Amino acid sequence: MLDEILTPEERAVVARARAFAEEQVAPDAARWEWERRYPLETIRAACAAGLHTIELAKEHGGQGLSFSCKLRAFEEIAKHDFAFAFALINHHNAVARFARDGQPAHVARLLPRMIAGEVIGCAGLSEPGVGSDFGGLEMSAVRVEEGWKLNGAKAWITNAAVAGLSVAYAQTDKAQGYRGIACFAIEADRPGFHRDKPFELHGGHAIGVGGFRLVDYVAPDEAVLHPPGRAFKAALAGINGARAYVAAMCCGMLQASLETAVRYTRQRRTFGQPVIDHQGVRWKLVDAATDLEAARLLAYRAARLIDEGGDAVLPAAHAKKFATEMAVRRIADCIQAMGANGLRAEYPLARHLAGAKIAAYTDGSIEMMNERIGQALPQVFA
Repeated sequence: MLDEILTPEERAVVARARAFAEEQVAPDAARWEWERRYPLETIRAACAAGLHTIELAKEHGGQGLSFSCKLRAFEEIAKHDFAFAFALINHHNAVARFARDGQPAHVARLLPRMIAGEVIGCAGLSEPGVGSDFGGLEMSAVRVEEGWKLNGAKAWITNAAVAGLSVAYAQTDKAQGYRGIACFAIEADRPGFHRDKPFELHGGHAIGVGGFRLVDYVAPDEAVLHPPGRAFKAALAGINGARAYVAAMCCGMLQASLETAVRYTRQRRTFGQPVIDHQGVRWKLVDAATDLEAARLLAYRAARLIDEGGDAVLPAAHAKKFATEMAVRRIADCIQAMGANGLRAEYPLARHLAGAKIAAYTDGSIEMMNERIGQALPQVFA
């Protein structure tokens, strides 16, 4: 288990994340979905608990802990709601990235507010017509006397419903392709920023997904996080981590689904015996438990490589592909084991199934994972 290599301090963080999720996420997760609400007050409570500064360097007011610690903490939170966990980890990532890459004066002005949860962060990659093809960004950035003038739209952005700062990418020179992409810290309260209505997302409304448009938005030079030539590489550097923690979140959802299904099928009786004693049901849950173990091993291997500075490209792709595919299938099996009751709102399984499907698209779809792994086949199996 990954916890065995964590430090005592890191294990305490994981325990704190588990307790927070049990006390403040589990009781309200279904209500957020039914009421179509973004849980801003609980996001801020998580910030007060320090769950958004796990990887943030100590010099910036963070805890300076490992990626593996962050992955495990958010696996625990996802057991109760993938949408909340994904919203919080995106804020965590924006905090750490802005602190690491921002200009000192800019960071000094905004980072304390992000740490306090007053300003929520998000990433700004996807666009209405651009998803996995990151090199095809249409948002433009043109050099002007005051800095950079940006025009264009972003879509499918986690936390866009409320975010005050976006780590956004724009194209400065289409002729340069991905080398022309630059990265900017975009502030929602500056002229030219227009927030779109959040998407109505089934099963994951708490993600706060939506978009924004920039119309002659001027980003001052202090807002440049990565200039052209460096931004694309910087964006790709974080994608392996995202794929690994999404895989771990899928493990969290399946574990919660298995726990629910096993409890239910032990208590429910049909034909004179507990449902779990029927071989057809029991073996489906056995398959789910085995896939859970396999997915965890893949996700944890990728996490260790990331912490060690190793090549995690393929391990992270394998982890995300396997974990997302198996979570959709196995959570559905857990629902089936419970019969029609598995769909009742008092149980979290239907919400976890939607979360697993959302995970299959985030940070590279299953099809993109197939392409990434497929490109490496001649080298791996030469």
